[in-house]
Amino acid sequence: MFGLDGRPGIVAAMAGNHDLDEMTMNPTEAEAARRPQGHACIQSYLATLDNSPGVYRMLDAQARVLYVGKARSLRKRVANYAKPSGHSPRIARMISETASMMFLTTRTETEALLLEQNLIKQLKPRYNVLLRDDKSFPNILITTGHLFPQITKHRGAKSEKGAYFGPFASAGAVNRTLNQLQKVFLLRNCSDSVFDSRTRPCLLFQIKRCSAPCVGRISAAEYARAVRDAERFLQGRTTGVQEALATEMAAASDAMEFERAAALRDRIRALTQVQSVQGINPRGVAEADVIALHMEGGQACVQVFFIRANQNWGNRDYYPKTGSGAEAAEVLRGFLGQFYENKDPPRLILLSDDIEDRDLMAEALSERAGRKVEIAVPQRGEKADLVAGAARNARESLARRLSESVAQGKLLAGLAEAFGLDSPPARIEIYDNSHIQGTNAVGAMVVAGPEGFVKSQYRKFNIRGTDLTPGDDFGMMREVLTRRFQRLLREDPDREGETWPDLLLIDGGAGQVGAVAQIMADLGVEDIPVLGVAKGIDRDAGKEEFHRPGQRPFALKHNDPVLYFVQRLRDEAHRFAIGAHRQKRAKAVGATPLDDIPGVGATRKRALLAHFGSAKAVARAGLADLKAVDGVSESLAQRIHDFFHAGG
Repeated sequence: MFGLDGRPGIVAAMAGNHDLDEMTMNPTEAEAARRPQGHACIQSYLATLDNSPGVYRMLDAQARVLYVGKARSLRKRVANYAKPSGHSPRIARMISETASMMFLTTRTETEALLLEQNLIKQLKPRYNVLLRDDKSFPNILITTGHLFPQITKHRGAKSEKGAYFGPFASAGAVNRTLNQLQKVFLLRNCSDSVFDSRTRPCLLFQIKRCSAPCVGRISAAEYARAVRDAERFLQGRTTGVQEALATEMAAASDAMEFERAAALRDRIRALTQVQSVQGINPRGVAEADVIALHMEGGQACVQVFFIRANQNWGNRDYYPKTGSGAEAAEVLRGFLGQFYENKDPPRLILLSDDIEDRDLMAEALSERAGRKVEIAVPQRGEKADLVAGAARNARESLARRLSESVAQGKLLAGLAEAFGLDSPPARIEIYDNSHIQGTNAVGAMVVAGPEGFVKSQYRKFNIRGTDLTPGDDFGMMREVLTRRFQRLLREDPDREGETWPDLLLIDGGAGQVGAVAQIMADLGVEDIPVLGVAKGIDRDAGKEEFHRPGQRPFALKHNDPVLYFVQRLRDEAHRFAIGAHRQKRAKAVGATPLDDIPGVGATRKRALLAHFGSAKAVARAGLADLKAVDGVSESLAQRIHDFFHAGG
């Protein structure tokens, strides 16, 4: 596994090393200036290449990566690009812009495929297919390691011990399922520390959503049986659970225990409702991701349906950047590689279109998952029906998006006309602050463009300034904008990326706009228009006044679509800022002195609170008691004791 210069390449690359250039053929600027461009440039590399598998990068005259690809034989693949004809318009454009190339060899083509996807994710080349929204999916977790396991929603790394069920398409799908599962199986959802501190049942017991194991209202054996039933249901084995509940209900009725029989009847109803809200439940597909692509008007939509335990656990749509005109097979292949880069693939993946090197992709995903993963393109039967349904959703979703983008384009054009901009803005950044008398202050930035709100680009800023007076909105805005644009100037001083805004929208009047203009001038960024939105007379929506630096304020007509558009932008920033503030405030409420002790992280904090019941009790605890806590070493116990008893 070596690069062409003989140094290790693939291991560091697959580990996420960002200094790959040091391990490749990287021509100097003088060499690049002398090297021809286009076909002749690519031809010049053939003499140095052999038939090893690996990854290649095509760069333009400014050394920006145009494309990342993998090859079974680097020499053969590069020779194909060196031909002067026979290329699609997209590939021909890419070749004409190529001024240099870089290479990494690997032992196998599978390693090359994995490395290719890592580099695409890292470098985001213009001509590759790029997955722009790649958030993790929520799961349902039933914990282990406790006599009475907890059922809860989980997102992120599966570091906590327990049984995971998912993925679900959205948090809403998880919450709905959890709500019904609590009605059926009466499992607790409280944390271990809350569980250990209860002295009487909580409200969930009163409304028949929990069996109150915290205060002994159910035995450990009965609770364990409920946990097993919940796991069986989430694995798709629902018939036995329903039959057992029905038998238990009949026995309770025969024994004249009508209240218990009614409770069991309600649980059976809830179980039926869970199954009905899952939508289409395929009988012959136990576990699969159904992935369908529809392309139109130079854009693509990929629909992913999650089938687990013979149940449909929802779907998500994606709109990948198609690499300036990639074909369906390349779009779908690029999507698969990036989609499963940080997710566990299921045992079966059903596709609407075949992809190049399907077996190789299956091998790479199997290697990543540690078990066999099959990729299929079904032509008939239930699996083909599932794919057809996903394809229909992809087609309808893309049609809605295209119509929305047309409307969005008209609004952006109207915005440019109303506020005297040179052209419709491709990126609008809207800023707002949220705090309560200066406490837990947070700055927020939301982003909008031709495709609507770009939520992956939203940012929140925890206000760090110690010299700010409480409620100093000007000072907070100065800190937010300074941090934002200093980073932009550092990372993209030539403004070649897509992260520089074309318009700044501020919630405020002449004072705020003047302050922002001064901040931008101090940073040396004076060519970005600034627009302030201030509540007008009586602070009524619809009477907003608009402020620009050095110009008189003005208003738009009450029924102007641009006015509604700007209101929506401002309200979204306000919503995001308030949400960020509430999160920070909630975190502060849960803070304890334990957070300030070196070596006490979240896990040990939970263990200490579970053992002693409160931070105050930890502070009063003796050294021997601290040592008795699971996971607390003798040295850490001494550190905790010293922290609380330093003065004594």
